[in-house]
Amino acid sequence: MNGRVASAGGAGSPGAARPSRVSEARSRRRIAVDRLARRVVVFGGMAIIASILAILAVIVIKFVPLFMDPEIAETGTFGPVTPGRPLVAGIDEYRQVGFFLDDRGRIQYLSLDGRDLAGPIVLPGLGEGRPVSAVAAGPGRYIVGTSIGRAVPFDLRFEVAYGEEGRTVHPRLEGGEPLDLDPDRRRPITRIASGGAPGGGILAALAGPDEIVLLRERERRALIGDSAGDIERSVLRVDVRSPVTALAIDDRGERLFAGTAAGQLLHYDLRTPAGARLIETLEASSRPGAGISVLGFLIGDRTLITGDRAGGVSSWQVVRREAGAPERLKRMHIFDPHPAGVSAFARSMRDKGFVTADESGRLMLRHGTSGSTLLRAQAPSGGIERIVMAPKGDGILALSGEGAATHWSVRDPHPGITLSILFGEVWYEGYDGPEHVWQSTGGTDDFEPKYGLTPLIFGTLKGTFYALLFAVPLALLAALYTSQFMHPSVRAFIKPGIEIMAALPSVVLGFLGGLWLAPVIERVVPALALLPWILAVLILAGAWIWRRAPAAITGRTPRGFELVLLSVIVLGGFGLALLAGGVFEGALLAGDYRTWLLQALGLTYDQRNSIVVGVAMGFAVIPMIFTITEDSLSNVPAHLTAGSLALGATRWQTALRVVLPTASPGIFSAVMIGFGRAVGETMIVLMATGNTPIMDWSIFNGFRALSANIAVELPEAPDGGTLFRILFLAAFLLFAMTFAVNTAAEIVRLRLRERYRYL
Repeated sequence: MNGRVASAGGAGSPGAARPSRVSEARSRRRIAVDRLARRVVVFGGMAIIASILAILAVIVIKFVPLFMDPEIAETGTFGPVTPGRPLVAGIDEYRQVGFFLDDRGRIQYLSLDGRDLAGPIVLPGLGEGRPVSAVAAGPGRYIVGTSIGRAVPFDLRFEVAYGEEGRTVHPRLEGGEPLDLDPDRRRPITRIASGGAPGGGILAALAGPDEIVLLRERERRALIGDSAGDIERSVLRVDVRSPVTALAIDDRGERLFAGTAAGQLLHYDLRTPAGARLIETLEASSRPGAGISVLGFLIGDRTLITGDRAGGVSSWQVVRREAGAPERLKRMHIFDPHPAGVSAFARSMRDKGFVTADESGRLMLRHGTSGSTLLRAQAPSGGIERIVMAPKGDGILALSGEGAATHWSVRDPHPGITLSILFGEVWYEGYDGPEHVWQSTGGTDDFEPKYGLTPLIFGTLKGTFYALLFAVPLALLAALYTSQFMHPSVRAFIKPGIEIMAALPSVVLGFLGGLWLAPVIERVVPALALLPWILAVLILAGAWIWRRAPAAITGRTPRGFELVLLSVIVLGGFGLALLAGGVFEGALLAGDYRTWLLQALGLTYDQRNSIVVGVAMGFAVIPMIFTITEDSLSNVPAHLTAGSLALGATRWQTALRVVLPTASPGIFSAVMIGFGRAVGETMIVLMATGNTPIMDWSIFNGFRALSANIAVELPEAPDGGTLFRILFLAAFLLFAMTFAVNTAAEIVRLRLRERYRYL
């Protein structure tokens, strides 16, 4: 028998060798599968990291051009083309043809691309006079003041044709009917300004050192046939010791500004029946006694630009400082000064940019919104007499007093975008002072975009704060009760039910919040204000009564009856709050809480407000915080709770002083994950708020978050435009916020874990 056993178990028998070979083959397969799984996991992780970095790189590439410096390049210099002094100049939108009018009455065309053009043309309608001053009265329209007191209008437009030689631009001149500003035809028109008004226009001309002639065209509309117009003439006497050196009228024909040789700026109201009323006189020069040499408006005619003989340049705006007070001029920005006296000004027809030039030939491209100087250049021909910007804002044509011309090409796709514009307070047109504003689009071409991202960041944090204020206490307390006090059989139903809430689409929550919850909350706001106090009183009273109830009653109740009793108390509290809310509103809030909020506290109630967002987005965040917190509390080692209970601690003391600190790393992670979920939420914020980008912590107002703003405006933003790139910058800020919060949360979590690891 011993021999058979030895033979059966010997090394040379087939029965002994087969299990060894199977075990080795199985081990090799397991090792191969482990290696393959490891490589798949590593590859998947690296692919995810690479994808995130690639997305981040795309976002950065999209918004980095916002902060690239603008460029200017000299593309042509033309020798003296006329012996006269240029009075007004222009350029076509393709920068192929320029022109200027000199003080000899000749219009000289200038080919900027080397093609042949017609020779000088004498301006029609001058008669015996010669040009003394000129002004651009609108796109393609100019008005010339002559030496015999007349105003000669003319139109010079550019016609574009396409042929075998490509695109060609042909200037077309049309003369207008001269207007007599000085009936005696003796005094020259040394300064002239023009403005438009509904139903007519207005022209201001300086016919002497202190006399301004105003011509108004009043249009009379006929029911049948053509409309007719009357011209009204009035004379404005300037009561200053120094002569007037510059004039400007806004495009609405409401205000006239006059600069003097002593540096004063006179502000007239042209809306009065008398013709003009002096509102104020200001010292507007950068140095006392330096004369005002240039006056002009930015596009939209809301912002006035002044330049003086000392090289100073500043912007002004009419504001109403107090309710009912008269409107006054207030300085907005002081720009970098010129090294010599300012001699020329031209505005951009695309944005709030403008260019100024001085007597030394230095020109500066600036932006009226940011108050910054974007570009500097030097004309090779010396002092600049006239300057004009191309209609597309991509070129500048400057003329010296000797008739020499210089042409620059400008590349500035995102003018005026600076960190102060994006994140600081900016003084916009129509505002009484600097503010944080986001308003990317408007109804007119002269709209001033407002790209302040601070209200959007504020709105993101505000929505997150109110959502977490609602969600965190409910989620944490529910998780604590579920894991430590709830019967396991009940917990088996409650926990999966709450986790299913996470499957609700955010668009459904936003839809319900905006269209159903918002009107409901609007009707019961006083009741909601009373609800916490009523619930607290009822719950404490119920607990006090239950503690003092006879043991014969409490002992017969089944386990868990307290939860049923608490639910009845809570439901009763809701009903009592609804009844008390109406009484409270009628007795103490004058029957309308919205009117009371506005009159007593200065708060406006918006139907879609932070309360709605807090509740709707809180329901989206609660399942995530609850699940992670409950798992962290349930995974606390049993010996810790058992030891605490064995030493005489109650379940409540054990939960607060043992379980809760031990699970604090996981709880903190749950709250931070909920924070990240709330920060990135889009559809709920988009549908449950008014999307108003205001900076107000009031719970009754709405807001606009970064994510909702991207969802709303990105589909309408032109590809590669300023708004398009700023929205990508907003996406980067959103990414940076969540990354910073998650990083800080991980650091805190690790420290908490290190602190409580030995419990």
